[in-house]
Amino acid sequence: MTVNVEGGTLPRKEIQAYIDYIQNKNHQKVDELTITVDGEYVDLNYTLVPVPFERIRRITGYLVGTMDRWNDAKTAEERDRVKHSL
Repeated sequence: MTVNVEGGTLPRKEIQAYIDYIQNKNHQKVDELTITVDGEYVDLNYTLVPVPFERIRRITGYLVGTMDRWNDAKTAEERDRVKHSL
């Protein structure tokens, strides 16, 4: 994580409080944070660590990411279904 403080200095405890606030608000980790100090006010400009995206498909009435946990009957149902092309 990269943290930049512009326009002044801040104690490490205050910087950590801003990081904790952002992470709790967004439920993601902070990748980069720029804190701009303007007197008593601060401006927080940040980017978050990207969340890996898993493709979800609707197959035979179920929303699934992968079929690796399906039993043999459900796998056969998926294999035998009519697949439409675009």
